[in-house]
Amino acid sequence: MDTSRLLLDTHTLLWWSTNAKELSRKVRRFIQDDDTKVYVSAASAWEIATKVRLGKLKWAGTESIESYCISQRFECLPVLFTHGERAGSWPQAHGDPFDRMLAAQSEAENIPIATNDPKLKSFGIDIVW
Repeated sequence: MDTSRLLLDTHTLLWWSTNAKELSRKVRRFIQDDDTKVYVSAASAWEIATKVRLGKLKWAGTESIESYCISQRFECLPVLFTHGERAGSWPQAHGDPFDRMLAAQSEAENIPIATNDPKLKSFGIDIVW
């Protein structure tokens, strides 16, 4: 598995932004390593904004999610048609559209995803935790 690139699951981004103890040491080391290109999906921004609007989450940053990611030197990964088609066509019974999109992006772009969500294993993607 190539870990020179890493896609952050939404909870991983949130835990990084708050320096939460739930973030694994392995993932923390990869994010801190200047040789690792870290990606954050537009789907994560959508998920965070949705949960903030619904009152289920507070964004800890004083800036936008995009500005925060840029300040962390993370690459902002857009959602492409190929990602959407893959996310929508997978036969897995996983119902979370955000997780489906992140899994599709991980597969399509060949980027391991940093997640501790065991449900994402059903997609057969490379997971780092």
